[in-house]
Order: sequence, then C-alpha cells, then structure tokens
Amino acid sequence: MPSSPADRLRRVTDRLKDRFVGRDEVIDLVALAVVAGEHLFLFGPPGTAKSLLVREFAGAVRCRYFEYLLTRFSEPNELFGPVDLARLREGVVATVTTGMLPEAEFAFLDELFNANSAILNNLLTVLNERVYRRGAEAHRLPLLSAFAASNHLPEDDALQALFDRFLLRCKVDALPRPQLPALLAAGWAIERPGKPEPGADADDGLTADDLRETARRLREVDLSGVLETYADAVAKVRDLGVALSDRRAVKVLKLVAASAVMCGRTAANPSDLWVLRYVWDRIEQIGPLGALVSGALDRAGPADAPHPRAARPEAVDAEALAGELAAAERELAAGPKLVDLARLRERVQAVSDRAAWVTDATGRSHLLGTAGKLLEKLG
Repeated sequence: MPSSPADRLRRVTDRLKDRFVGRDEVIDLVALAVVAGEHLFLFGPPGTAKSLLVREFAGAVRCRYFEYLLTRFSEPNELFGPVDLARLREGVVATVTTGMLPEAEFAFLDELFNANSAILNNLLTVLNERVYRRGAEAHRLPLLSAFAASNHLPEDDALQALFDRFLLRCKVDALPRPQLPALLAAGWAIERPGKPEPGADADDGLTADDLRETARRLREVDLSGVLETYADAVAKVRDLGVALSDRRAVKVLKLVAASAVMCGRTAANPSDLWVLRYVWDRIEQIGPLGALVSGALDRAGPADAPHPRAARPEAVDAEALAGELAAAERELAAGPKLVDLARLRERVQAVSDRAAWVTDATGRSHLLGTAGKLLEKLG
C-alpha cells in the first residue's frame, strides 16, 4: 500500500533531523509552514544553517526553489525578473520570470528587512495574495511557503507590515558547547567533496503537489474540540502584549489544523496548540509565551497522537538558571564598559527562554521576572 504524503513528509523531516544537529524545531516548523500554506521567519545570527536547511528541504521535496540575499540596493528585477525587451518593442510590458520568485514554490529571502520601498509593496502582495503585478500584467504564483531570515527585528511601520505576513517566528541560536562535536561531524558530512545533491538520496518521491494535497486536508479537520481552549489561550497571549489580531488569530487555526493533519488525525486536540509558541513579536515575549502555552497543554492533559512539539523538553535546572542570572547581574554591576552588552543580553535572553520550561510555577515566574528586569537594564 503506497504511503501517504504526510508519511513521506515525515520521512523527509526525519532525514533532515539526522543531518542538521540541534535543528529539529526549525525543521518541524518548516514542515508545518508548508502544510499550512503559511510563511516562516527565522531570527538569529548568520552561520546557523537557516538558508541551507530550507534549501535542503526544498531539494528533498523536488520543488522549484528561489533564494536571494536582500540589500538596501536590491531592485525588483533581481527578485521578480527583468522586463522582456522583445515584447516591450511591441508595446507590451511583460516580465521574464524564468527562474525567479514568481515561478518558485519555495522561496528564501535572507536579510528580509533590507527590503526597500521599491520591493516592499510587491513582496506584501506576493506573500499575502500569491500574486505578482507589474503594470497591467498579473502572475498567479505557485508559492507554497516563503521563508525569511534576519538578525534583527523591524523597527518602522512599513517593515512591520512585512513581518506581519510571517505567521510563524522562530529564534535560531548557535548550538551550545555540548553539541559542537556532533555539529562538526554532521557539518563535515555535508561539506565534504562528492556529497550528494539536496534530495538525491530521497526515495519517497515527495512533490510540491503532494504538499498541496496534504494542505487541502486542512479543510476536513474538525476544530470544534479545541475552539474554547484556543479562544482562552488567545486572550492570554494578548495579555502578554503579543499583537495577535483577530485576522492572525483566525490564521493560526490553519497551523492548529496542519498539526493535526501531520499527526494523521482528522480532529484537532489541545496538543495542537503548541503552535502558539511561535506567534511572538519581540524576543522578550518568547519565554513568557512558552510558559503560557506549556501551562495550557499541562492543564489539557494527555492527548491522542500529539505532535512531538507539544511535549515538554527535558527537565530544566531552575537553580542553574538562577545562577546564570546572578552571574549576569554581577557582570552588569561591574560596569557596562567592562562587558559586551550585546552578548550579555543574548545570554540573559537564552536563560529566559529556558526558564519557560521550569515546571514549578513559582520558580518559573521568579526566573522570568528576574530575566525581564535584566533585559530592561540591558536595553
């Protein structure tokens, strides 16, 4: 009996997890995004395998892929294709889109917030409507999902509108020291001469059409069992200061349904609310949001066929986290000129993120509060 597209997708993600050490979270979110037909933003420093991972995923699916590094000087032609000069001589404005973003099924835009005004409006339409317009022509795009990365978040309103098009947001950090040996071994396996092309070793035959077929199953998912719990969670997410508008709250239901589909279910259950961890606007919201969602999942109790992301991570040592925060406070007290404030802020933010998984509510609240005050001082 042939395997289903969801089964083949699972095998693709399992293979990628074997190759990319410590990136299970990102891989699961890439898969979730393409099934839901939504876009994923990856926040983190260069060199954390963000573009390579998306490229390898696209290769495994054997779909049309477009990747571009945006600068302040990038022009629309570089993304959407040049004007067809032969047609222009005939008085017709047409675009040569071969190999460009309008023909892509997966797209990766690096340094997203370098997008200038010449590109911005087109990108907004592409991401929201899957349409590219130039003059009188309009191209319906086959885009499944767009992925983007940056090491900073938007500050002005125009770029905030672009950020808003990415329903999923994931913070990608450099791997911790204990994972470095495994990272180096896996990285060398990818880089060494003669390595296979992306997806060349795949035997599942997963295609972009398979992903579209999987996405169509979202309409059949019964959400009635989670709507009340979800509505309560949305209210609490908003109380944290996350800008989860009514429109975005409805769109997140696509992620809930996609989680159910990926688990082989036709009905959503409370475990699918794990997706709410990834709707943050600012990095200081990540820890509190994770704690809120974990609490909701704990109260809901065990669920049938939960998504792996719904599980709690391994136990977190609250005392060790408190020690890290105390050390950070001492360093800051020694004088801002004597420490690297950006690096210290990263350390405190990492502690805040891990504190979200502390099981004791009182200890978790204390750690998050202490980390929050330190982050305020660090600016």
